[in-house]
This record gives sequence, structure tokens and C-alpha cells, in this order.
Amino acid sequence: MSIGGTAAYDRLTELPPLVRRAVEAARRVGFGPSCRPEQGRLLYALAAGAETIGETGTGCGVGLAWLASGARPGARLVSVERDRRRASLAAEVFAGHPRVSVIPGDWREIHRDGPYDLLVLDGGGQGKNGEEPADPHRLLRPGGTLVVDDLTPAGHWPPRFGGMVDQARMHWLGHPGLDAAELRLAPDLAAVVATRRFPETSGTADG
Repeated sequence: MSIGGTAAYDRLTELPPLVRRAVEAARRVGFGPSCRPEQGRLLYALAAGAETIGETGTGCGVGLAWLASGARPGARLVSVERDRRRASLAAEVFAGHPRVSVIPGDWREIHRDGPYDLLVLDGGGQGKNGEEPADPHRLLRPGGTLVVDDLTPAGHWPPRFGGMVDQARMHWLGHPGLDAAELRLAPDLAAVVATRRFPETSGTADG
């Protein structure tokens, strides 16, 4: 979720219908930090390659709507939202979409439907503010994609936030089980996108 994310849609007209519906729901209840359009377009593109998609931090469902709009037919999507009122509102947005589930609760509820081909960490599991980061080996299939969004673009190395080394970002960029890169989506917005490595195989085959 991004500060001012909902307002970023004010002058946009060409949006997937489900995204528009989620944005309107966010506006009705005055929820400001929705997934920004730049981030949403990234999620839309990544969703096309996934059969199972997970998300933490549903908000009012804007990011989830981008994912659902880009997903292939038959894909299953699960999102967790800790605020029960927002979870209920988001569930209404996806009424009529039986393969999209919104779960109220702590972000760790995402474990119950994993592992995933695509996992978006937006409301827990990022490792920010000293919290325990999600374990990609539990939550991602080998070759699966992880997205950590709502980052300030790094201007130097190591990346810093608030005057200190950004330990959460360093965790993902240096994770031994992932191949990760930071993508700049706008002058003030970036995301870490990572792929879970396939397990190494030992031994050699006879020729």
C-alpha cells in the first residue's frame, strides 16, 4: 500500500473494470494508501504467469484487483487483510469471483493456502520495522516470484531509509534462496522482485 495511492487514480480513465471497482470502494470509505497504478501494472503483468497467487495487505482490494485482472483463467488468488472492515469491503468487491478469496487476519494466514507461484508482500512479511520476514521456501514454489513493494528507490549502496541501512531491503536483495533485483517504477517508487531458486541437485547422470 502506498501513501496517496488512491488519489493517484483521480485522472486515470483506462483501467480494468475490477480495478475501477476497488478504487471506488476505497474512495467511499476514505482509504488513501491503495496500490499505486505503477505498482498495479507490474502486478498485472506478473499475474499472467501464475496459477496460484498470494498477497498480504488487501486494503480495499486495489492491488488484488490488478492481480485478478491480469491472472489467467482458472488461477486462484488469496489475500489477507488484518482490518476486518476492509477485508469485508474487499470481499464485496470480488463477489462473483469465486477463485478470489479475502481472509481477515494476521498476514501469517497466507501460509494456509501456499505455496504460491506469485506472492506479493504488501501488508506484513516484508521484514520492515523489525518484524519477522516471510520465508520464501515455505511460501513460494521453486521458480516462483516474490514482490516486495512500496519502497523508496535506492540512490546508493547499501540502500538506506530514514538515515540507516535498509535491513529489510538488504534481506531480500541478498537472500541466498532468491535471485532479486530492485525495479524503479516511478521517481519515488520502487519494488523488489525476486525469483525462488530451484534446489541444487547433487551427483551426475551416467552418460
